[in-house]
Amino acid sequence: MRRKIYDKLLEWKRLDHGTSAVLINGARRVGKSFIAEEFAKMEYRNYVMIDFATAKDDMRITDTFKIYLADTKEFFKRLSAIFGKTFYERETLFIFDEVQKFPRAREAIKKLVADGRYDFIETGSLVSIQENVKDILIPSEEIDIDMYPMDFEEFLWAKGNETLMDMIRECFAKRVPMGPLHRVAMDAFREYMIVGGMPQAVKKYIETDDFKVVDREKRKILSLYRKGIREHAGTLAERVEALYDFVPSQLQEHEKKVVLSDIEPDARMRDYQDPIFWLKDARVVNVAYNATEPNVGLRMSLDHSTVKCYFGDTGLLISHAFDENELMAEDIHNHLLFDDIALNKGMLTENVVAQMLAASGRKLYFFSRSSPTDRKDRMEIDFLVSKSKLAKKNNVIAIEVKSGKNVTHRSLDKFKAKYSDWMGEPCLLWDRDIKIANGIAYLPLYMASLL
Repeated sequence: MRRKIYDKLLEWKRLDHGTSAVLINGARRVGKSFIAEEFAKMEYRNYVMIDFATAKDDMRITDTFKIYLADTKEFFKRLSAIFGKTFYERETLFIFDEVQKFPRAREAIKKLVADGRYDFIETGSLVSIQENVKDILIPSEEIDIDMYPMDFEEFLWAKGNETLMDMIRECFAKRVPMGPLHRVAMDAFREYMIVGGMPQAVKKYIETDDFKVVDREKRKILSLYRKGIREHAGTLAERVEALYDFVPSQLQEHEKKVVLSDIEPDARMRDYQDPIFWLKDARVVNVAYNATEPNVGLRMSLDHSTVKCYFGDTGLLISHAFDENELMAEDIHNHLLFDDIALNKGMLTENVVAQMLAASGRKLYFFSRSSPTDRKDRMEIDFLVSKSKLAKKNNVIAIEVKSGKNVTHRSLDKFKAKYSDWMGEPCLLWDRDIKIANGIAYLPLYMASLL
């Protein structure tokens, strides 16, 4: 399936000419190994893929890294013998798959890149947690590329639709309605939200058009995540798993903030900072932080004690949330598709917007302020993003997400009045077509990634 990260890899190969290595970082089952191998097959004369999930126990390979790295000529000669391949200068790619399983290989990148003869791609998850970086020097020659679940456009490509997103971009840029195509786009978007963007789930959906089969595939991934927590989170495992299970109920709340006392009585943020980081580094969740001042440089005004945790993939969230012995799986998916179930869909629509913003390279911020005395100062804004091109003022876009018929936006109005010099055009994302009214852009949900 076509993935946008392929173009990023092409750009790296063209511009860096072997002076750096790429680390593809992403959740398990997001397609890292697949895209690295596809890139190798298409863009190189030959390649070697070392899967350290198994190779870490192969003495031939581990000893080669431990003993012979000082002499790269001998190092590559031994790898050539192990894999039975001839290596061609500037035409061979080495893929270090699941490199976090053997940190020494990641540290070796500095010397291997300096050798200059071959290219290197690493793939991994949990590449920043302490157990995977202790006692090694992270190479400065390593370029990180985050890989996310398939975005809406990639989902459309998988379904064979190559043109709809171009029309969406054009209508977004001109701020004109989609017209009859809006329903087509919303129907496809609901499919995307339900299936999600995990490649295995999308593939099953394209092949079978059966939500029950898709749900089974998603539950395999969720089980893998839970197993990973228990195997790799160490002393944090109990709290990481508790947080993992808590996310759906937290997202059903109006403000969707993580309330730690709901997970564990008397819990404080210091108790859960590491579990939150663990799930974030595993790309299981996308974390949004409260920006207390909506100015350019949102990172500078973070309140780390107030966060929201969104599931990295909304399709997985649905299967995770509705897990009553899998009895409801097919019914839930069908009802969501036809939008005919009494359900708090706010948690799904806000989660999918978070997913789309993250996949487009946005850091996630929201705005939350409460005042016991001044109602005008009580505001909840779902997301804040900075404009891609900065100006002297009006650099921050406030985004509200609506999932139902109630499209009141009191917080957005108060925010707009208070921070008019800082705000760009405020946006309300909903399931209807584009309209501009009272200085607010009402945009279909499927345009979230264009903001």
